[in-house]
Amino acid sequence: MTDNRAAFLTAADTVVVLLGRDEVWNKWGEPSALPEWAVGGVAEHLANQIHSTLAALESPDGDGPLVRITDHYANAQWPKEGVHGEVNSAIRATADQTATEGPAELARRTADAREQVARLLATTEAERPIFIAWQGWSLSLNDFLVTRMMEIAVHSDDLAASVGLEAPSLPPEVLEPVLALLTDLSVRRHGQAAVLRSLTRRERAPETIAAF
Repeated sequence: MTDNRAAFLTAADTVVVLLGRDEVWNKWGEPSALPEWAVGGVAEHLANQIHSTLAALESPDGDGPLVRITDHYANAQWPKEGVHGEVNSAIRATADQTATEGPAELARRTADAREQVARLLATTEAERPIFIAWQGWSLSLNDFLVTRMMEIAVHSDDLAASVGLEAPSLPPEVLEPVLALLTDLSVRRHGQAAVLRSLTRRERAPETIAAF
């Protein structure tokens, strides 16, 4: 089984670099490429993928059942909501509130969190159960890191697009598990034929195979 600990740190490094860009700092309070989000809120949500990993590693194991990564998304509420849904609105409000700290403080905190995560990952088994307190179940650390890398890949693109930058280029060890996860979720949502046709047959492709 692939160990995603080193890959996550690679992804985290791209976040630290992006958060330090002048383009992000200069447009902090402006609307982003995402509806209802400011640039600062997107930056905070992106950075939270590192901070939430640190919090998970520092927390004791919970007693929730260990679930597969695809079931984690199938049972979660936020993918079923629109942008104004209760969970998504709460996520956005939290990010916007935290964004009042400003870009310099976020960049500093996130770089520090990345280093703390690296120290903890070095002594944590890849199969350790990570309790997802807001869901009530656990994922293996290996799977939890894939969920964070997926968020990093998606929201790095959101933030970069919001400020006129190219999205960070992610190496195969990061991109491959992210694409595998998104493909699995897309097949669950749209069916095998829809995904195959979108990738190979434009004349029969559906309008979308978005995973969420």
